[in-house]
Amino acid sequence: MSLKVAVQMDPMEGINISGDSTFAIMLSAQARGHALYHYEASDLTWRSGRLLANARAVEVQKVDGDHYSFGEAVTLDLGSDVDVVLMRQDPPFDLSYITATHLLERIEGETLVVNRPGSVRDAPEKLFVLDYARFMPPTMITRDLAEVKSFLAEHGDIVVKPLYGNAGNAVFRVGADGANLSALVELFNASWVEPFMVQAFIPAVSEGDKRIVLIDGDVAGAINRLPGKGEIRSNLAAGGSAVKTDLTEREWEICRAMGPELKKRGLLFVGIDVIGGEWLTEINVTSPTGIVSMDEFNGTDTGGMIWDAIERQVG
Repeated sequence: MSLKVAVQMDPMEGINISGDSTFAIMLSAQARGHALYHYEASDLTWRSGRLLANARAVEVQKVDGDHYSFGEAVTLDLGSDVDVVLMRQDPPFDLSYITATHLLERIEGETLVVNRPGSVRDAPEKLFVLDYARFMPPTMITRDLAEVKSFLAEHGDIVVKPLYGNAGNAVFRVGADGANLSALVELFNASWVEPFMVQAFIPAVSEGDKRIVLIDGDVAGAINRLPGKGEIRSNLAAGGSAVKTDLTEREWEICRAMGPELKKRGLLFVGIDVIGGEWLTEINVTSPTGIVSMDEFNGTDTGGMIWDAIERQVG
């Protein structure tokens, strides 16, 4: 089966090919004989009932500094000219991102979009996870300083982070003395119109923050991400490092609990984050990462598993 695949992503020249999950997925698609096209979300146009994208055919290779080559520019009807659209641009999850999901919903029933755009829109990573609050550390979402102070008094050590942040950006730890807490809440409220998330600090984060990848609701593998020296953030984009790992029974329980719902929602490629083998913190559905390191440690082919799932659905 040879597919025409349009990849909605960030500019090709800016990706880190040694660790970029989208690039790995593209390499896997190309190895299977699928034709690839690249476009950015800003290249979308809805016109007279059709969704169009100004795109370019692209070939990829794992060579630093020479990792892609473009063909001529083409206008694709995403409903009739391609078989699959991969929605893989990185957050921020803002109105531009949300608008792209609304536009891509217009081709549902014609072209498979991965992940399903309406489900991505309805599953913000720090809000969808609230459906599984029984697995989460103590958590609060608020804009209220008095509430945050009360939460700190209860838990003694907290983490404050933006609701729609990504890659570990703007994540702060506040100790029991509450130093700078008022100023931090003022900063968050001035910087974002939405509330922010506050969680009890989990000391086990020093032992890593596990990224578990699920494909079509099933576990594909995991890596443990260790924070850098002096850091609480273990995101690879924030200086964390990856090590080989296995799943605990609690983590298997978490995956079994959410797997059927992910499959039902059309969230084919998902990465969840678990601290200390038991505390679920996020469900990443927009542009999950980590598969390159995971495959290196585990000898797996996650890109191939993703295409197996896609080809089953298209077929």
